[in-house]
Amino acid sequence: LQVVESGGDLVQPGGSLRLSCAASGFAVDYYTIGWFRQAPGKEREGVSCIASSDGGSNYGDSVKGRLAISRDNAKNTVFLQMNNLRPEDTAIYYCAAAPTLLSCNTFYASDFATWGQGTQVTVSS
Repeated sequence: LQVVESGGDLVQPGGSLRLSCAASGFAVDYYTIGWFRQAPGKEREGVSCIASSDGGSNYGDSVKGRLAISRDNAKNTVFLQMNNLRPEDTAIYYCAAAPTLLSCNTFYASDFATWGQGTQVTVSS
């Protein structure tokens, strides 16, 4: 099982990015997929989650209204559209897969078993 993130970049405040999480070895609609981020000196933070059971989603409080998670089963990829980016969004963003988590009502890093290497997002003028 493997997930690979891409799409991170340097962007100005107010800009947008779309991150991708490409899965191999499993179908993304059979696993709950989460996005997490970690900034230097800070703990890993849950950003978004899309559930395997019904495609329901959830977002961290700091990103609600600015991010949107989606899933393309044909491409076996989960996307994270990030809008109105702020300097405090600067972090390494990780994608992760959870085989037994059926809902995104709450999602913690400990629920996820398969992790990617991360992609760097830098928001700066």
